Order: sequence, then C-alpha cells, then structure tokens
Amino acid sequence: QVRLVESGGGFVQAGGSLRLSCAASGSTASINAMGWYRQAPGKQRELVAGIDRTDSTNYADFVKGRFTISSDNSKNTVYLQMNSLKPEDTAVYYCSARVFVSDYWGQGTQVTVSS
Repeated sequence: QVRLVESGGGFVQAGGSLRLSCAASGSTASINAMGWYRQAPGKQRELVAGIDRTDSTNYADFVKGRFTISSDNSKNTVYLQMNSLKPEDTAVYYCSARVFVSDYWGQGTQVTVSS
C-alpha cells in the first residue's frame, strides 16, 4: 500500500507560479513511477507530467516549457513546479503512484488561476 499526500495548491493570478508537493509513504520501494494529473470541472482527469525511477520525465503538450516535475527520493517526494500559470490551468491536481499494475491516488489539491 502507498499513501500520497499533496500540498501546495492555492490561488494565484495569471502569470504566477506555484509548487505542488506529493509525499509518499508506505511501500515506496515498490513505486515504479509517479505523476501529476488534473481534473477541471466537467472535464476528464488528464495527465500533466510523469517521472519514473530513472528520472525520465514526460509532459502533456499544454504544460511543456511551463511546468517541471522532479523528485527527491530521499524524501519520497515528487514536486510539480508550475510557472506562467494560465486560467485554464485551474483544476484539482492529483498525485499518482504506479506500483506494478496498480495506481494509487492522493486526495487532490485545488489550483485556481485568476485572469
């Protein structure tokens, strides 16, 4: 079992920055990859960025050049640095962890970007 706790969401004006954190606990040695997803009202949950054990990363096209995912393995924490935020980035952001074929999810953190 893996437990994920997100933090760092909030309210920011367009063009601003936020850094999200996701702290993992439990069977962290079994985690193959972690990622950030988001879900806006009335929309499906979508991948924002992912990182695996080799620190290989991938990003959705709509955040490339603006968001950066990173990890601190000593703290079992994954970060999402979000710069140049836009109103369309407003959503609940979820952290996920892949353990073999199972996915674990955090409770989500709200990010609101005003125009």
